[in-house]
Amino acid sequence: MKIRVQEREAEWLLSLAGFPELQAMEPLQGGWDNTNLLLTLADGSKVVLKVWHANTVDEVDRVIGRHRHLDEYGIPTPVPIELEGGRLLAERDGVAWTLLPFIEGGLLESDEESLRSLGATMARMHEIPAAECFPSEFRMGQELFERMFALAEERNDWSPFPGMLRGESEALRESIPAGLPQGILHGDLFPDNVLGSDGEVAAILDLEEAWIGPCAFDLVMAYVGFGWEDNEPVEERWQALLSGYQSVRSLTEDEWSALPDLHRYATLSIAAWRYWKHVMAQPDADLADRYLEMVERLDVPLPFLEART
Repeated sequence: MKIRVQEREAEWLLSLAGFPELQAMEPLQGGWDNTNLLLTLADGSKVVLKVWHANTVDEVDRVIGRHRHLDEYGIPTPVPIELEGGRLLAERDGVAWTLLPFIEGGLLESDEESLRSLGATMARMHEIPAAECFPSEFRMGQELFERMFALAEERNDWSPFPGMLRGESEALRESIPAGLPQGILHGDLFPDNVLGSDGEVAAILDLEEAWIGPCAFDLVMAYVGFGWEDNEPVEERWQALLSGYQSVRSLTEDEWSALPDLHRYATLSIAAWRYWKHVMAQPDADLADRYLEMVERLDVPLPFLEART
């Protein structure tokens, strides 16, 4: 749930960065949990205010560490603007507040040029060294599934989706091989998490779900996010992502073999997050059926995921 930010609160944060006074404030696209606002300042410059009310201050500190790590290795991502005392976040009533640089352009499109750029950017990210601020478990994957099963057991409410998910998760644990090449993954490469313009990635946003895992998982998750149009898979979008990716890093034979199962895992992860969020944790009648979009995709054949091109 987004929160309403008062002008005086925005001005408080701007003062900590030594910036000019606030002239205008408007909400930005993207994000389900935290609040993102575009601030226009008295001198005409712009910055982004982010209020992290869905995360603890310690979690935000770790996420900022991830952005700094990617930036250090040349992966385009916004790093918070330094505040007084060299801090990158300010705490207000137990919530972290940050200022981020404003990046011109909008959300990345799904045209082939843009997706080739995304594939190449992703592959470069997968090849940089790991860091301690990245966990080894996917927060929206098996870790979330287990929380859902525990709550379903506690409530004695095994409605169709949690029951189906339990069987699917057990099968995927067996079918996805250990030992696939590992790297830093974004984990949630959907259009609202990538900025771009003129067919190029400008910035990768929101590293809350980032983790160390099998590189090919990120590739298929990006296809889950960018690859469908009107509930139909678009093969050309897959080929664009793949060609961009393999221009930097080639998939191994084991990764090729695992793509269908990794894609199923990615699709189930998004379905599970939506079910957890809108049905189990914060019930919302208007959004309760969002998970079904992903469930319905599970039965759609994707033969091009198995083809070597």
